[in-house]
Amino acid sequence: MDQNTREHELKCWPEPFSALLTGEKTFEYRSNDRGFKLADILFLREWEPEKMEYTGREARYVVTYILSGFRFGVPDGFCIMDDAVRRVT
Repeated sequence: MDQNTREHELKCWPEPFSALLTGEKTFEYRSNDRGFKLADILFLREWEPEKMEYTGREARYVVTYILSGFRFGVPDGFCIMDDAVRRVT
């Protein structure tokens, strides 16, 4: 991992997490409160909101594209990240 690359640990609810694993979903829409950058790693951990606990399923993805706020309808302070490249399951 490059010294400028950061890994971000994020909760991901079961439905979108499963869609990521199958490749149906290749993006993340998030508040950009962490300063996401290209080549950062998204460490997604499946979170069960009703039980308030992690399920144990995890995946890592490389951010390959970022669309930031005030562009194409994305609100300020938010971003859409393409994470089509799975790094580790």
